[in-house]
Amino acid sequence: MTRAISLHDVSKAYTRGARVVDRLSLDITPGEFLVLLGPSGCGKSTVLRMIAGLEEIDEGELLLDGEHANDLPPSGRDMAMVFQNFALYPNMTSRANIGFPLRIEAPNTDPAPRVDATARMLGIEDLLDRLPGHLSGGERQRVAMGRAIARRPSAFLMDEPLSNLDAKLRNHLRAEISQLTRELGVTTVYVTHDQAEAMSLGDRVAVLRGGVLQQVDSPRVVYALPSNVFVAAFVGTPRINLLRGLVRAPLDGAMTISLGKQFLRLPEPLSLDHQLLRVQQGREVIVGLRSEAVRIARHSSARPGEVPITGLVEHVEFQGHEILVHFDTGSTLALVPELEAPRAGLARPARRRRRDGSVIGRLRELSTAGRAGPVVALDPPEEARSGLATAEPRLPGDLIVRTTPDLALRRGMQVPLLVDLAHLFVFDQHGDRVCPHPDRQPDLGE
Repeated sequence: MTRAISLHDVSKAYTRGARVVDRLSLDITPGEFLVLLGPSGCGKSTVLRMIAGLEEIDEGELLLDGEHANDLPPSGRDMAMVFQNFALYPNMTSRANIGFPLRIEAPNTDPAPRVDATARMLGIEDLLDRLPGHLSGGERQRVAMGRAIARRPSAFLMDEPLSNLDAKLRNHLRAEISQLTRELGVTTVYVTHDQAEAMSLGDRVAVLRGGVLQQVDSPRVVYALPSNVFVAAFVGTPRINLLRGLVRAPLDGAMTISLGKQFLRLPEPLSLDHQLLRVQQGREVIVGLRSEAVRIARHSSARPGEVPITGLVEHVEFQGHEILVHFDTGSTLALVPELEAPRAGLARPARRRRRDGSVIGRLRELSTAGRAGPVVALDPPEEARSGLATAEPRLPGDLIVRTTPDLALRRGMQVPLLVDLAHLFVFDQHGDRVCPHPDRQPDLGE
């Protein structure tokens, strides 16, 4: 049996009313694999722990199969959790670790058949008589997964289970987790800060920022149609190019987006999305271009919808099957504060104080709610401006282009580039997507 999980306006605060999760609403259908994705401290693990019953819900409602479950103890939720640090008993063999929850649930039942069946499923039969100290990291995580699977729960809750493993092993176990959860058909909620894991595993991805849900959709939509500049910057490798631009829309001339020393001339007749950019006339915006939205080619070979610019090669990254070329186009980078500046230290959770029921107390709580706020990406973080912190070191150039390894490029070359405006993102000063227009989402199958 699998389970539907619903969160309705759920909030959680620790100290001084600052919410680590703020009015989050999310519906997870039976059998779905949902990934909670976001940077460290965004509240994703807290959401998982509230679903498991390990954290109290301050406001809002948790529904399991449509029934109120806020006060249901963890033991009554029929869920299994897989932790980042394996959480195995060091004095028990793998067989005993996998069978331990079965002995607790049914003391008079022999757990051996289910333990053996789980071991065969995970391919760890030869590890059953070993202690955790004699296992590698990947083997210990398989045993931890086996302990969760053997219970046959209605939902799996996984809190960054692969983050302590090396890259090759992470990729291997990622494929195993995907295959296992789909074979079992069990609802799975998976927490990670690794967007590659999120994109490869999830049926849907929920992106969190500062405790606030930014977007939830299929991995393809989250990548191709990010709702704001934070989602666009957080999802995708290499990170999307974000440049400061200025919309110019004269009544008697072509509409352009100035990028400093160069500009993007929007082809006429204007598409509906580009027509709607007229409301940004004279305003500074954020231009987003994925590395595959720009190609290295002569301007004379431009296809319909492509516009020319030029770039000076600053750095070349050889990736084997491709190269990433860093260009200087004379543009100014737009910064996403949460991703560019060091994360401020969070206060340690303290004993929860009694809620102030007065009007002033409630207004104080509301004033601290929604702490994520707008994504202002046109100005550097306050800490960086004041000299209290330095921004994350960046590679040279302002535009990264993905291309084939057969091109012979070297630093200092002036190279012609073509920008595909069909893959142009424009975000307003608050970081919200204005192009493609949020109400006019193109067909991703085109």
